Amino acid sequence: MRKALKSCACIEVGKAVAVARRKHSAPRRGSLGVRPRKRASRLLPRVRSWPKVELPTAKPLAFIGYKVGMTHLVIIDNRPGSMNYGREITVAATVIETPPIVPLGARFYTRGMFGGLKTLTEVWTEPPKELEIWRKISTFTFDPEKNELRSKNVLNQLDKVVEVGLIVATQPKLTGGLSKKVPDILEVKIGGGTIQDQVNYALSVLGKPIDITSVFSVGQFVDVIGVTKGKGFQGVIKRFGVRELPKWHKHRKGSRRIGARSPTIGALSTVPQAGQMGFHRRTEFNKWILHIGNNGYEITPSGGFPHYGIVRSTHVILLGSVFGTPKRPLILRWPIRPPENVILEPPKILHISLESKQ
Repeated sequence: MRKALKSCACIEVGKAVAVARRKHSAPRRGSLGVRPRKRASRLLPRVRSWPKVELPTAKPLAFIGYKVGMTHLVIIDNRPGSMNYGREITVAATVIETPPIVPLGARFYTRGMFGGLKTLTEVWTEPPKELEIWRKISTFTFDPEKNELRSKNVLNQLDKVVEVGLIVATQPKLTGGLSKKVPDILEVKIGGGTIQDQVNYALSVLGKPIDITSVFSVGQFVDVIGVTKGKGFQGVIKRFGVRELPKWHKHRKGSRRIGARSPTIGALSTVPQAGQMGFHRRTEFNKWILHIGNNGYEITPSGGFPHYGIVRSTHVILLGSVFGTPKRPLILRWPIRPPENVILEPPKILHISLESKQ
């Protein structure tokens, strides 16, 4: 106790003696659930896991859209248990433009030697000329005889097929805010129905555009997968919210740093350190679809959305904010852990803001 008192100031409070010293511990900064905090490997990430859904018919379980921006709506709150139930409320919303996607190929999986998935075969189709698939795959070729033979082999080996996926491409030229012509390609799992229904669906939709209304409905919950806004290389103050050291004394090598890194050599460090911030792959669960429309001029404000422009094709409005910058591709997936209290009917929209966002 005497050694501790030498480095601490003693303050007499009545008959008790209080020892004033700095804390030797603090809450850990940052979450280990989002490690590693590195740049995403691709702008349009692949979907790592798919939900198990029970649907009467087969359909894709995901769709690709492009973030437009944010606006606000006036709706009638229909959430059970809400304090504003039945009243008019103003909510923030995110607009995502979702032009039709075109299935280019179908991939059929079987069980491998160790229980995992193994590709059985693939069936492709000749893409439409307006898609300009050569901008994405310069060596793309189509052999109709080989694909017809593969289609017959799949139908004869239905007992071996355990999963079916569609390789789809977007049509960015149909949007109003994108200047790029290169389509984004993603593999989407088909769910619902039986395996035979999924195989027949995959073979029947090749080369035919799929609209978002055939995948999702208004009032449904979806998961959003994408890449966040990049902020570059940042220090520990901005990256983890570490408190800045006092500037008037007790340091000589800078104040926007951590006090001590502790003995972390050779082990996984949980100490805040400077590094990449933003441009991370993230997933937001259970975003509520408030509106799906075909006329983009009904929601486009005067002057267009900042950094995007005018919405020209099919669009989706989600409740709340969504990560990413305008024009960023986002994946809308069926919810992998849907909420327990499902709202059967979508809210009634009374007003969509068309005020200038510039």
